Amino acid sequence: MLVNGVWKESWQPVQNKDEQGRFIRQTSSFRNWITPDGSPGITGKGGFKAEKGRYHLYVAYICPWASRALMARQLKGLSDVISVSVVNPRLAEQGWQFGGYPGSDEDALTGARYMHEIYTSADPGFTGRATVPVLWDKHSKTIVNNESADILRMLNSAFSHLGRPGPDLYPQELASEIDELNTYLYSDLNNGVYQAGFATTQLAYEEAYSKVFTALDAMESRLADGRDYLFGDLLTETDIRLFVTLVRFDAAYHGIFKCNRNTLREMPHLYDYMRRILAIEGIAEVVNLDHIKAGYYSITALNPSGIVPVGPGSL
Repeated sequence: MLVNGVWKESWQPVQNKDEQGRFIRQTSSFRNWITPDGSPGITGKGGFKAEKGRYHLYVAYICPWASRALMARQLKGLSDVISVSVVNPRLAEQGWQFGGYPGSDEDALTGARYMHEIYTSADPGFTGRATVPVLWDKHSKTIVNNESADILRMLNSAFSHLGRPGPDLYPQELASEIDELNTYLYSDLNNGVYQAGFATTQLAYEEAYSKVFTALDAMESRLADGRDYLFGDLLTETDIRLFVTLVRFDAAYHGIFKCNRNTLREMPHLYDYMRRILAIEGIAEVVNLDHIKAGYYSITALNPSGIVPVGPGSL
């Protein structure tokens, strides 16, 4: 991680843990908002106006949080408005790196070799982990935001006049229900799989494992009435949040994170739901199974041999 702008140690998967060995995730540091007119958003300062060609996304196909942003960019027709760089899926000693793997990019904006250099370019004294996604402002040469939940909502609302008509991922009539389900899914499933995978005690692992499958069972039951999406026939940001975990489940979480009660394929409503979202125009383009497997199985602390499983070969 970075300490006062200097890289201090080899990358480690466990960011922090409590006394019972439970994995604790780092809080995002850059929380500015892009708005249609550049006025201040919910947090941060103003001056970040939605403009074509001004902003850039740094992402990893392996990362579910980054994939939220990629999906929103596709669904809102912003491919020609916001450019993208994909990092190498394999975690290096200095974290995310650019290039060196099929489907990954060099950093054409700053010439950085590692993602942490993007962070110190924005803040020379930054202390913390260099995560993705990152939304970068090419004009002021700084990080706008590195919180995926914020970026998802910005892409939904700030650029509507620049993209093409797409689904409103956060309709106001469902806002309170979306927020409530988002909180539950994050705690018990989206982050729950990581709490299982990065647990350092049996107690912490079994606690997380139970939460993960209780949440999956609840979503399987919710979809059993034949609805297309979590809130009926409307695709919302909550579907994106659930999808990014489901699409990685059989390829990574079932094996490397020991979430192995059953595969997603054994949950027919959830599996069909995942496939239904995958079939939406543009979504399959931002799901890379090779990167997902290569990335998760490159975590030396969990897989010291570095062997990547052959299957599953498809979603």
